[in-house]
Amino acid sequence: MDKRYGDKVVMITGAASGFGALAARKFADEGARLGLSDVNGDGLAEVAGGLRAEGVEVVSDVVDVSDEAQVAAHVGRIAETFGTVHVALNNAGIGHDVAPLQFLTTGDFDRMMNVNVKGVFLGMKYQIPLMQQHGQGAILNVASAAGLVGAGHLSLYAAAKHAVVGITRAAADENATRGIRVNAICPSFSATPMVEDMADQVGGRAGLSRAQAFAHIASRVPMARVSAPEEVVQAMLWICAPENSFMTGQAIAIDGGLTAV
Repeated sequence: MDKRYGDKVVMITGAASGFGALAARKFADEGARLGLSDVNGDGLAEVAGGLRAEGVEVVSDVVDVSDEAQVAAHVGRIAETFGTVHVALNNAGIGHDVAPLQFLTTGDFDRMMNVNVKGVFLGMKYQIPLMQQHGQGAILNVASAAGLVGAGHLSLYAAAKHAVVGITRAAADENATRGIRVNAICPSFSATPMVEDMADQVGGRAGLSRAQAFAHIASRVPMARVSAPEEVVQAMLWICAPENSFMTGQAIAIDGGLTAV
């Protein structure tokens, strides 16, 4: 049986944990060859090594996505090894302390913009020319439900993710006739390390366990739960799939109804 990504090269940033690590697994299961990166070298080595042990072709590099030279070198190595990139998942991102805006710092601002926005910009800067050479490609930028609505106590994260949605739409417009689709996915709360950290912060201040804090977070979602990471990654697989050929410039909320109310 043919696999959806059997002839595809898939680049994933932030691949050491969370959505990125699971996406690496799921795209590999669908036959993809992988270009993986993360700033966390140990976590990346574990993910990449496990996949290689199963026979998956993997290029992996420790990369700070806010460093242009590192991003350019990583994309170049993928191209040298596999010839091109068919799918790029710009997933690397970070959060900040859950706090009102006035308690955040310019350092928090710079980190949010450097990783969450500049990282996406640099990824696309080097992915798009490579895809243009072959007249095809799909880019998926990981934004957030916080990039679609206001997100109190997460103001800088929300600002960065709104920027990701904006740059996604601009890149989609620029490349719509070149065979390159560019979309964003906007998850709400999911059981990832970033949200676990958020739950620990919320719980610590309120004297709640992690489970109780997750229940508190889930109470804001119409479906009254957080997502399993696999629910988000399955959407990634569909958004990037060749058969989903007429979708571009979209910010797709996978959020249990959070942005619907």
